[in-house]
Amino acid sequence: MTADRPPQAARTRRIARRIVRRLWTRLPRPLDPLRSIKVKFGVVAVVTACVATLIVLWGYALGFRARQTLPVGLLISLGVTQLIAHGMTAPLREMTSAARAMARGDYSRRVRATSRDEVGELAHAFNRMAADLAQVDRQRREFVANVSHELRTPISALQAVLENVADGVTPATPEVLESAVEQTERLGRLVAQLLDLSRVDAGAVPLALSRVDVASFVADVAAESAAGHPDVRFEVDVPRGLHAVADRDRMHQVLGNLLDNAARHGPPGRPVAVRARPASDGGGLVLEVADEGPGIPPSERARVFERFSRGAAGHATPDGGTGLGLAIARWAIDLHGGDIHVVDTARGCRIRVTLPPTLGEPS
Repeated sequence: MTADRPPQAARTRRIARRIVRRLWTRLPRPLDPLRSIKVKFGVVAVVTACVATLIVLWGYALGFRARQTLPVGLLISLGVTQLIAHGMTAPLREMTSAARAMARGDYSRRVRATSRDEVGELAHAFNRMAADLAQVDRQRREFVANVSHELRTPISALQAVLENVADGVTPATPEVLESAVEQTERLGRLVAQLLDLSRVDAGAVPLALSRVDVASFVADVAAESAAGHPDVRFEVDVPRGLHAVADRDRMHQVLGNLLDNAARHGPPGRPVAVRARPASDGGGLVLEVADEGPGIPPSERARVFERFSRGAAGHATPDGGTGLGLAIARWAIDLHGGDIHVVDTARGCRIRVTLPPTLGEPS
């Protein structure tokens, strides 16, 4: 029993300190409505002087001398000052504590930001920074987990094929070697997409703008996609004489990823439609890619452009797509100052790309 008393006493003291700290932080802050910290300091000084003077005068009326009442008045005025001014420095102490927690990896701490002065503005900015850091940390963890998963799948499949061939379990037939080549190509695509994303994060990818013949450009990209998906028919509808000022390589990434996405999600034997036209507002360019697959639910349409997003279960990638293609497409369109989104359709999926008038102009 005696040996248990010190830990119990320490626990009791910690609980008591926690309760006192919580009560102190919940005290009202009467100076919060003031918009300037200079005015707050002035109010504190005036209140301190007034309280001390009143205590001295009150003691003088009761027959006490100033040397007796002045120390008491100063102590009382300091207590009153602590009560009315604790909200001036409390956000700074909370920010210090939250910053130390962030250094340990805890981004959940927030600061009570009720003041309207400069310290209050700093507290609001600190809370926004903490929220942004928490989101970045969450995205980083998800990114590492998803990259690890995406790399592990083709590596495991390739290792299994090669081990079977090396052990003589499976003969090195053209079909087996073709399977190994497919996994290697998948790894190559994933690495290329990750390199693109690293350039996105670095923000060091300038646009090489040039005048592009839209009809010829779309036909070339569709022909490349048809070579990779021989069982898919691509229907191109682009008027002759339509031009756009854009980065040809980046737009090739956009259209190539959209066509690849549509070819994988569309039903076998059904066409993938590619259409381009001038924008209806008299300027700009509109490019659409449509398939007849299961479509994307409205709740998932914004998320399909996020990294490693695979959409809903009905629109999942059957052959293990990385979920990076649409994220890269959105990044390239953002560089052009355009827009990319999923259009409401009764059947299938239609993705529309819009370039602004300064970049997409019909001839």
